[in-house]
Amino acid sequence: MTSKSTEFHFKRRVAALALTCLLVSVTLSAAPQPPPKPQEGATITPNYKDADLSQIIQAVAEVTGKNFIIDPRVNAKVTMLSATPMSPAAFYEAFLAVLQVYGYVAVPAGKVIKIVPNTDLRQLPANDLPNSVSSSSDEIVTQIVTLKNVSAAQLVPMLRPLVPTYGHLAAYPGGNMLIISDRASNVSRVVKIIERMDEAGDEPIEVIPLHNAGAADVVRTVNSLSSGAGAEGGALAKVVADDRTNSVLLTGERSARLRLKALIINMDTPTASGGDVQVRYLRYADAEKISEKLKGQATASAKAQGGPPAANPAAGGGASNVDASVTIWADVATNALIITAPPKIMRSLMGVIDKLDIRRAQVQVEAIIVEVDVNKSSNLGVQWLLFGQGNSTVPAGIINLPGTGTSIVDLAAAALGFTQGTSTTTTVPGVVSTPTISSSTVGTGATVAVGRVVNSGVSFAALIQALRSDGSSNIISTPSLITMNNEEAEVKVTQEIPLITGSFSSTTASVAGTTSPFQTIQREEVGTILKVTPHINEGNSVQLKIEQEDSSPGAKLTDSADISTNKRSIKTTVLIEDGGIIVLGGLMSDTVTESEDRVPGLGAIPIIGNLFKSRSGSRMKKNLVVFIRPRIMRDADATESTSEAAYNEMRRSQQTLNGGHITLLPGQKQPAVPAIPSGIALPPAPPPSQTNPQGATPNPQTFTTPLPDGSQPAPSTPSPAPASP
Repeated sequence: MTSKSTEFHFKRRVAALALTCLLVSVTLSAAPQPPPKPQEGATITPNYKDADLSQIIQAVAEVTGKNFIIDPRVNAKVTMLSATPMSPAAFYEAFLAVLQVYGYVAVPAGKVIKIVPNTDLRQLPANDLPNSVSSSSDEIVTQIVTLKNVSAAQLVPMLRPLVPTYGHLAAYPGGNMLIISDRASNVSRVVKIIERMDEAGDEPIEVIPLHNAGAADVVRTVNSLSSGAGAEGGALAKVVADDRTNSVLLTGERSARLRLKALIINMDTPTASGGDVQVRYLRYADAEKISEKLKGQATASAKAQGGPPAANPAAGGGASNVDASVTIWADVATNALIITAPPKIMRSLMGVIDKLDIRRAQVQVEAIIVEVDVNKSSNLGVQWLLFGQGNSTVPAGIINLPGTGTSIVDLAAAALGFTQGTSTTTTVPGVVSTPTISSSTVGTGATVAVGRVVNSGVSFAALIQALRSDGSSNIISTPSLITMNNEEAEVKVTQEIPLITGSFSSTTASVAGTTSPFQTIQREEVGTILKVTPHINEGNSVQLKIEQEDSSPGAKLTDSADISTNKRSIKTTVLIEDGGIIVLGGLMSDTVTESEDRVPGLGAIPIIGNLFKSRSGSRMKKNLVVFIRPRIMRDADATESTSEAAYNEMRRSQQTLNGGHITLLPGQKQPAVPAIPSGIALPPAPPPSQTNPQGATPNPQTFTTPLPDGSQPAPSTPSPAPASP
């Protein structure tokens, strides 16, 4: 009994002790436990295959000593393998990468870390505004980047694809800032991209000089266009006008500067804006002549637009113009047109000027005048003289027939005076002249005279004259001239000869017997005169309007006051190909003249009758033909080559004259024109855009003609053109 009771009490004590130990253990387990401390120098080699994510979180907490709160939505089977041991910090970075792969994120909240889905990333606090962002960490970071040169709003569309959907990217235009919230590695990458894009340009301030528009007007228009974009996207570019130099100062972001610069240059183009006043320097046309034609063109344009014409005394030197808004006048000194017109009419006028201000083709016209004359004449005659002196009873008789040279009467008188020694007294007192037989007394040709002259008895003389003459002439004249298309040209190679047209003499009343004679003289040109007006047709044919005259002084006619002039002229219009030769006309004549003079009765006796005859015959044959050869010179090269060929030919003729030496002057050479310097090239011709029917090339450059002072005008967009050939 005692042993059973003792055993019962022992069992009760053991049970009470066990219960007490159990209560103590429960109480100790319910009390908060301090977090385990990471072991210094400890490493871990994770090796999980299809492990629950909570197991990996527990392992991370034991190794790193961090406390985690897990969202109920966090649930995943994870495979994490490593071949090398990892430190606690590296193990934690690998854990963050695992969370990113499975769509979760670790968000610090005080001393604990929340494991939540990444869809709640934007609403949860993170590592905000750190001094530096790790490029290898996957922790959540929020960073603000301030831009200096680029607009923050402009970068948002470009950077948005680099930030995941659960991240955050926004712009603050007022401070030109970007707000980025994402994992640290991605934030670091985006920040580097932003820093590269935010670099300052090489030319932060550009000066754009204006040639046609006003700087203030351009800046006002540009600011009006970019005011809305500047309010949304920040200060992209700034435009300031400098009225003193009429320039625009431009600064800001590079792309914005380029866009505004293109706009400013386009606004400064005369043809784009039309302009109110244009100064157009002409290259080939005459400004004074073309201005009148442009006034008619402007009138037609104004009527087509419905604008009523009105008087404008300020235009055209006080003449009426197209309307009050259009004036056209020419400056002769600079060969320029000054035009004031609305944009539409201005463009129309500029297009007309482009078509008219072209290089016109030229034509070289060579006239070849060929004249061949052949003259032949023959004279044969006999003259008789019979007279008596002293006691002779023979009467005097003379047979003087027409012929060549001096008659027998003149020869007899000269012979008698020479033999008898008669003398005549001249007007000079004391001077006695004895007559002689001079060369002018004897006629040309063969003259044979026989006879006898005695003091008493019968004297006689017989004169036989025979003459045969042959003459020929071959004359070639080649006048040449160069003229522009549709322009008349004239060349003269003439001599002015005086012709007496009248005479008058009057007696002065104050002095008896005093007369005042005078003659009226008119000078007339004789020689070669060529007038030509070419018109180049489509193709290579040339229409020529020609006036050709060839004149020379002639002999004095019977009963005329002065000498005569021989004149031959042609006036015609022909059509000929370029470089061809055409005959304009000519004069071909063949004249034969025969005459016989004889003594009646005696001249009819056979054989003996020839002693009482005088016969003559002549033949004059003349050929005169005029040829024309035109050559078209369409550009400067053709003109230069033609002039150079003529120049070199003349120089060769001078150098080869008499072997280049001067007769009886040793060491002296014939003068010659200098040689053309080598290396002189023609200016390059502008590229032809189209060719008119006359072969001229229109001017393709509208505003690139140098100004009179040597400067270049503002560039402009040429109208569809033609210059330059």
